[in-house]
Amino acid sequence: MTTPESFRHVLASPGDVETLSHLHARLVEQAAAHGLLDVAYRTLDTPVGVLLLAATPTGLVRVAYPGEGHDHVLAQLAERVSPRLLHAPARLDPAAHQLDEYFSHHRHRFDLALDLRLARGFRRSVLDHLPEIAYGTTASYATIAAAAGNPKAVRAVGSACATNPLPVIVPCHRVVRSDGTLGGYVGGLDAKRALLRLEATP
Repeated sequence: MTTPESFRHVLASPGDVETLSHLHARLVEQAAAHGLLDVAYRTLDTPVGVLLLAATPTGLVRVAYPGEGHDHVLAQLAERVSPRLLHAPARLDPAAHQLDEYFSHHRHRFDLALDLRLARGFRRSVLDHLPEIAYGTTASYATIAAAAGNPKAVRAVGSACATNPLPVIVPCHRVVRSDGTLGGYVGGLDAKRALLRLEATP
C-alpha cells in the first residue's frame, strides 16, 4: 500500500521522485496485465473533504471520508477484499470525474459499476433502495425500512446508512428522521448538511 509520496522524504532530487513515479506506474500496469491488481485506489479533493476511492474489477467498492481514517480503510480492504491493492489513480478516473460533475451541479445521478460485497443481508437491501431517493429530496428511515421489506427495522436502516461503504455515490445522506431532523452520517453532520444544501441549490 505504498505510494510515490511515501518515499519523498527519502529521495532528495525531483529526478528521483520522477523515476519512482515512473516505476510505480509500470508496477500498476504490470499488475493489471497479469491480473494481480485486485483493488485500485486514489484520493479526490472535494467540498466535503478528501475522499478515498477504491475499486475492484467489478466496480467501485469503497468511498471513505477523512474521519474514517484512509489508512484504516485501506487495511480493511486488504483484509476483506484482497491484499493485492495499489495506488492506481487512472482506474478511478471515471468515478472521480462523475464526483467532480456532481459537486459542480452537473450530475444528479451516478452511472458507475458498483461492487457492493461489503454490505450483506438487510443492509444490502437498504443500499439497493437508496438510489431511488431522488436528487434534491429526502426520505425517512421509516420509509426506507418499509421499502426494504421490514417496516419495523428503522434502527437497522440507520445502521445500514452508518456503515454504507459508498457514501455520496449511494445517497444515504438523503435519509433523515421522520421529524425532519438529520440523524447521523458517516461523514459527519456538516458533510450531510453540505450535500443536502448542494442538492437543494439550482
